[in-house]
Amino acid sequence: MRVPAHSVCTAIRDDIVAGVHERGSRLTEEVLARRYGVSRVPVREALRTLEAEGFVVTRRHAGACVAEPTEQEGADLLEMRLLLEPLGAERAAQRRTEGHLKVLRGLVRLGQERAAGGGGEELRSLAAWFHETLAQSCGSPALTAALAQLRHKITWMYGAPDPADPAETWAGHGAIVDAVARGDAARARALTALHTERMTAAQRASARKHPVNTSSTRN
Repeated sequence: MRVPAHSVCTAIRDDIVAGVHERGSRLTEEVLARRYGVSRVPVREALRTLEAEGFVVTRRHAGACVAEPTEQEGADLLEMRLLLEPLGAERAAQRRTEGHLKVLRGLVRLGQERAAGGGGEELRSLAAWFHETLAQSCGSPALTAALAQLRHKITWMYGAPDPADPAETWAGHGAIVDAVARGDAARARALTALHTERMTAAQRASARKHPVNTSSTRN
């Protein structure tokens, strides 16, 4: 698989989140360069970025390895999302563009159509796209980047469980977009807080039933 040099970091991160590169496994520049069809230079730069983001650690005598986050780190990330997602929606209500609204409304319409037929991978992808677009609507590159990193790491650690009621979830997405469109920052924040709390509860419940991609102690 050949990947543009500027996209190597994204490709490696996506593979870490998907479990292609397992926790604790070594990330050898030569092997990665061959896998993604690039030279070792963009791979080296990507590993530095991913280390700063917390996906990669450098170990003595082993070099770059996939990180092994602890349960406490995972819990902290869930708490951070509970604070930042509502803030992002509040800012979106104040700063969104018509272009953002058009994409958000289109995603809600498509999500509601697909939800009528049940869950599945397509709905998970649409939900990720929705939250990414909502974050981009906040008008703050720093907040957008922080939310993206949180989503990637939480998905990596906890997975992305399907909602119990996809139709209800997408109705909630629609209500958030309506509030954002009206410029109602307080309602956008409140609705997103409720949505995020439900999502967090589902991921915590899933983690109690199935092993979470975290370690109980630090390495």
